[in-house]
Amino acid sequence: MKRMLGVLALAALAAASAPSAALAETRVYVRVRPPVPVVELRAGAPAPGYVWVAGHHRWAENAYVFVPGRWELPPRGGSAWVDGHWAERRGFGWFWVDGHWR
Repeated sequence: MKRMLGVLALAALAAASAPSAALAETRVYVRVRPPVPVVELRAGAPAPGYVWVAGHHRWAENAYVFVPGRWELPPRGGSAWVDGHWAERRGFGWFWVDGHWR
């Protein structure tokens, strides 16, 4: 009985210490403040239903590089695009938060 309790305690400890999918995310911190957002001129949508996904600056090893915006079809009706953005964590620097469909 004691041995079984010991095994169960070890299993519980292992499960509690295992990283979850949310904690497994890797962030790259950049010490350089990101540039101000670029105001993009865009033509009309290629067809009805398309949504504009704004361009953004990404970090490319030692400098920011601008990634232009694009038109995309939502994955399902009623979806809205939430723009990605740079967020700051004091003491670490800036990190990118991906845009996503909501």
